[in-house]
Amino acid sequence: METYLVYADAVNNSNKFWSAKVEGNNLIVQWGRVGYKSQTKTHNFNNPQQAISKYNNLVFDKKSKGYQETRPQVDSCSIGDIRRALQILNTLRPYVATKNFNPGYIESLNNYLKLVPTPLGMQIDPRTVYRTVEDVDHQIRLLNSLLPTEQLQQSIDDSSEKVVSLKSISKNFWRVV
Repeated sequence: METYLVYADAVNNSNKFWSAKVEGNNLIVQWGRVGYKSQTKTHNFNNPQQAISKYNNLVFDKKSKGYQETRPQVDSCSIGDIRRALQILNTLRPYVATKNFNPGYIESLNNYLKLVPTPLGMQIDPRTVYRTVEDVDHQIRLLNSLLPTEQLQQSIDDSSEKVVSLKSISKNFWRVV
């Protein structure tokens, strides 16, 4: 039993994760800023049921604070998630092209960061996450390269849950300026 949650709010400089897993009588919780070393706390219980109960309570609390479930870091992603990420990037593209960093841009950026947890450093400036359209296009190309040819041609409504590895692109995912 394991959960990985992310909270992203670029305007308020928040890009953090929280994860928990039950191993026997123990509940192991990790948290921190995406891309940085996590803090860990292990809760020891008398039986697995107590650990599961605490796990469920903590997950509920985090989700009620706005955390969303996703996959850890940029290690793996479902085909459906890649498609949603591509849709969001295509939504972000015109905002970046016109340097229009309005609430629509911020909402799309936060949704993208929740879907694809990405290290952005300690200080997030939403206006500089994507400096140019080329930055957005770079990520679009990288994500498209992960889709099998037949997946590129299928309908966007396909809910295929095939998981692909993003490890091969993680080092180059964000362009360094």
